[in-house]
Amino acid sequence: MSVKIDRIATNILREVSYILATEIKDNDIKFVVVTDCKVTNDLSFAKLYVTVLDESKKIETLKALNNASGFIRKKLAERIEVRHIPELTFVYDESIKNAQKIEGIIEKIHKGENNNQNVID
Repeated sequence: MSVKIDRIATNILREVSYILATEIKDNDIKFVVVTDCKVTNDLSFAKLYVTVLDESKKIETLKALNNASGFIRKKLAERIEVRHIPELTFVYDESIKNAQKIEGIIEKIHKGENNNQNVID
């Protein structure tokens, strides 16, 4: 990716996080964290990865975010100086859940090694 696209993605990430925290009044969009933003090379689409504090409301939150994307784009147009604001798509970020799973596996391995050392000693 080019520096320009990376800069725009970072700006979109920062501004969308701020908009969600301060200007969205929808109760389904509470406690959302934007973790990453990927923008296409032609700047026509932006995929925003989000996590939700309450896993049980993941589907409702994603629907509410995608429904509010027009409002969020309008607010972005006021804050970011780009000719065309990309179409926004919100996707649930599975990487944190996967990282926790891997961390649990590593902890089990370390516990197993500690138990084996105690047997050898």
